[in-house]
Amino acid sequence: MTMNAFNLFLGIMSLIALIVFIALYFVKAGYGIFRTASWGVAISNKLAWILMEAPVFLVMCWMWVHSERRFDPVILMFFIFFQIHYFQRAFVFPLLLTGKSKMPLAIMSMGILFNLLNGYMQGQWIFHLAPEGMYGIDWFMSPWFILGTLLFFTGMLVNWHSDYIIRHLRKPGDTRHYLPQKGMYRYVTSANYFGEIVEWTGWAILTCSLSGLVFLWWTIANLVPRANAIWHRYREEFGDEVGNRKRVFPFLY
Repeated sequence: MTMNAFNLFLGIMSLIALIVFIALYFVKAGYGIFRTASWGVAISNKLAWILMEAPVFLVMCWMWVHSERRFDPVILMFFIFFQIHYFQRAFVFPLLLTGKSKMPLAIMSMGILFNLLNGYMQGQWIFHLAPEGMYGIDWFMSPWFILGTLLFFTGMLVNWHSDYIIRHLRKPGDTRHYLPQKGMYRYVTSANYFGEIVEWTGWAILTCSLSGLVFLWWTIANLVPRANAIWHRYREEFGDEVGNRKRVFPFLY
């Protein structure tokens, strides 16, 4: 793919993200607490998460193997960072899920499509289109890499810890909903989403790339409207117990 074609691809992806962002304020994505029969056939949540998240991990592996830059130190580090997230998301996180929740095939299919496109988007830039020499060894000492790495792993840890809190809200056999109270949930009702947004903000900074920025925009477009829906759901269920918690950005929104 030429650089011009790639930039057009990024523009189209950004426009679609805008449409998704607006649409999700009117239509609740039907998984988790918002799943309804109207979304059609559903399968095991664990299997759906594996099938949905594994493609991006595999696409990045394929693109890395076929890149002449695969052993350049900085690019190899980018690859490792990215794959740490998706190995956990595709092969660890699903196995930790409790309960018997299901995910609609429609939601899973849309997730697969996005992950395939995003894997290509990130890999095409890092492994092929980034200017020769841009990611030299001195990139490790750049403010972009240092700040981005700190944000990336801070966000990852917030995300993992928040998922841990959610998994342990219920005792075995309990199907009630609870308001998370620990960790970043003291400040927002969607702390796991906050962590993921911080993580991919770090990725956009440490790679200093438009492809990383478009991925961040997609993350925001997908998660912020859902965080809004969750906040309203908690307000309905728990009322004043929600207190001054924001939706996804502490003290802001």
